[in-house]
Amino acid sequence: MGRAFEFRKERKMKRWSKMAKQFTRVGKDIVIAVKEGGSDPESNSRLRAVIQNAKAINMPKDNVERAIKKATDKDTADYKEVNFEGYAPHGIAVFVECATDNNNRTVANVRAVFNKCNGTFGTSGSVEFMFERKCHFKIVDQDFDLEDLEFELIDFGAEEVFKDETNEENEKESIMIYGDFPNFGSIQKELETRGIEIVESGFERIPTNTKQLDDTKLEEVEKLLERMEEEDDVMNVYHNMA
Repeated sequence: MGRAFEFRKERKMKRWSKMAKQFTRVGKDIVIAVKEGGSDPESNSRLRAVIQNAKAINMPKDNVERAIKKATDKDTADYKEVNFEGYAPHGIAVFVECATDNNNRTVANVRAVFNKCNGTFGTSGSVEFMFERKCHFKIVDQDFDLEDLEFELIDFGAEEVFKDETNEENEKESIMIYGDFPNFGSIQKELETRGIEIVESGFERIPTNTKQLDDTKLEEVEKLLERMEEEDDVMNVYHNMA
């Protein structure tokens, strides 16, 4: 287990803290997926992945079906995926992923959070190079031999396979698989071909190096991160704070 595991454990404690926020974000993911590849999960791999993630957070099936139906309506706004970069106090790099139907509003809101929390709103590319973009899959453990599974999936782009030790009580034993961002489709296809149950999947930006702060400085940075995650258009917030 390497950086991917430590990063996942840290984010598991903070991400998707409010159920309503979770459902809203998944709803946006559904709209983006449907607009991009259609409403049939069988032919739309991105939509299949979003539906898996909806199940993972216990989003009711009716909600998912309504979201898919709504996404097919021509009057439903398109969401554009946009990213913003900057620095929190004490030189902590921050990368923000958003989905928005009004880019001007989102830019203004993200900039305001940086400014109000003593951060710096950066230009495109100012911190992106500090993160590696990875895809991940959480699968049900069917008594796999981890070394054999990793060896078999290497040809499809897997880089790291390990037991998911962040499982909550009553969850099935699971395994995490990480690979480079472009390999999402090939790994997903191979897991589905093998009939392996995918619990959830997605993308993450993992910092190549982290920075340690004392408790006082840490609180300042966390204030900015929490404010940023509360923004309606924000989907994910990544940082390089240890």
